[in-house]
Amino acid sequence: MLRIQRASNGKIVFTLSGRIAPEDIDELRRLFALERSGVRVVLNLKELVLVDGEAVEFLAGCEAAGMTLKDCPAYVRTWINRGQG
Repeated sequence: MLRIQRASNGKIVFTLSGRIAPEDIDELRRLFALERSGVRVVLNLKELVLVDGEAVEFLAGCEAAGMTLKDCPAYVRTWINRGQG
């Protein structure tokens, strides 16, 4: 189960906790699309526990689109970097 918390203080920070399941990706896209253009978006992944390949591709796409992945788990970072090679 994924828990999403949103905070704003000059930038938008979404803290993602738990597991990103394939059905969560559409919801995350919807939430991100609601944010104003030009506002810095940070995804805090410190409490993320489990992701699959589809979620890793999604996170890599978020990063490529200019979002910051904060406290990205090492295994997720490794998968993202492998996908860029």
